[in-house]
Amino acid sequence: MRRSKRKASHEGRISGYREIVPTEPSPVTLSEVVRRAVEICDPAADDEALAEYLRRFEDRDEPITAVEDLEGETSAEARRADPEGLDPALTMAAAVTTYLGFKREELAAPDDQLLRLAARSEFDGDPPPAVAAWLSDRGVEV
Repeated sequence: MRRSKRKASHEGRISGYREIVPTEPSPVTLSEVVRRAVEICDPAADDEALAEYLRRFEDRDEPITAVEDLEGETSAEARRADPEGLDPALTMAAAVTTYLGFKREELAAPDDQLLRLAARSEFDGDPPPAVAAWLSDRGVEV
């Protein structure tokens, strides 16, 4: 039996080999972003359209950066959950999802800040009246 000529170091590594460094933090997934958006827009968890929106993404564990048409997907799923488009909370959840897809470093930002930034981004600072009223009720100025 032939023995390796490499010697083990004190730390249990074989000398001459680089230590494997884990990738930290892990990539943000689509399901994580949607969950965060729904939590922001429906903290009481009583909006059925938002619950349906969340269900549509709950198994999407791919990195959000791998989603080719994030805005198109979020809009399509929001329309499926609310075909009439009357739920301003759902509209904002889709906007927050899209915003966080591009600004992943803000995932832990305060709720009101994310709502304001997402509304500015999605609606160029001029959200539809129902969304503007919903934001105002939450104390968010765009």
